[in-house]
Amino acid sequence: MTWIDPALWYQSLPTFHVSASALVTDAEGRVLLVKATYRDHWSFPGGIVEAGEQPHVAAARELAEEAGLAAEVGSLLLVDWAAPQGHRSRAMVHFLFDGGTVAAAGAAADSTEIAQLGFYAPDAAAGMLAENSSRRLPAALAARRDGRPVYLPYH
Repeated sequence: MTWIDPALWYQSLPTFHVSASALVTDAEGRVLLVKATYRDHWSFPGGIVEAGEQPHVAAARELAEEAGLAAEVGSLLLVDWAAPQGHRSRAMVHFLFDGGTVAAAGAAADSTEIAQLGFYAPDAAAGMLAENSSRRLPAALAARRDGRPVYLPYH
């Protein structure tokens, strides 16, 4: 067997993008969504994990930036995988963490990025989310209820 230099071997491995978000609800079970200025659809508070950043830390950072909520995110609710599509030439791995239950959302820390935010009943929220995020919502709510994470590969 021929051994390859570890640096070369790591360079040869496939790469992918990573994003992380938080499922936050209010006391009535409504789901917190944000509407970015650069998207047509709503989303969970979240975004791309930065180089060297742990996914749960990214989810907490994005929650603070997008919804003005300073909170530690809790348990992992689901991991989702999506194949490359459109302008995204690499696969995307998405982590959705439990952001807990809050009384109210704060104000978006960056109003140039977030146009609106609010709490919506799960059925309404599912209709506001993009297709990939919409299918995450019932799975994440079930994972929260059942106390175990879900792997949700996109087909």
